[in-house]
Amino acid sequence: MALSYNEIAGRSSERLASLSDGVFAFAMTLLVLDLRVPAIEAVHSERDFGHALAALAPNLLTYLLSFMTLGIFWVGQHTQLNKLKRSDRALTWIHLAFLLAVTIVPFSTKLLAAFITYRTAVVIYWFNIVGLGATLYWSWAYARKANLIKDEAPPGLDVAVRGRIITAQALYAVGVALCFVNTYASIGFIVLVQLNYVFGLRLGILRRF
Repeated sequence: MALSYNEIAGRSSERLASLSDGVFAFAMTLLVLDLRVPAIEAVHSERDFGHALAALAPNLLTYLLSFMTLGIFWVGQHTQLNKLKRSDRALTWIHLAFLLAVTIVPFSTKLLAAFITYRTAVVIYWFNIVGLGATLYWSWAYARKANLIKDEAPPGLDVAVRGRIITAQALYAVGVALCFVNTYASIGFIVLVQLNYVFGLRLGILRRF
């Protein structure tokens, strides 16, 4: 019986993890390139220097925002890959779609920094987050359906993984809705959501996840 190429392609979750680490590292590095030192010729006093630093605030805010975004999703993907006994061709391409969303983050971040008072810029950034969450959820749902998860995985793992993604995306949706009131309120809420996941707080609606 002839062996199908699709049966042997993309079966190494370790190689997928290595590629992912490289893509995340590169995307995180690109973020900092928009933080530029104020031009020396434009600064002639402490007051000028203060104004120049204040002008960097949108770039610094969006840099921290996106660094946390990528960090949270790297941890999410890392958690999933650690629970796989192997990968397959379809799952590999799903994770490549996830990495596509990762590579867009530097662009959506720069767009948000340049137009931070515009609702459309916040919505575009949110769509980037939706892409990350949707593909991460898709990868887990496929792995579960294709029986790629380790047999010794703890009970309740599936509920915890799916619940965390869904809860986070729901909170991000609340955050983006606030941009119709004020874009800074929207970004501030998203930052608070991210800080919750960064520091592992377990409050209220997030207690289960």
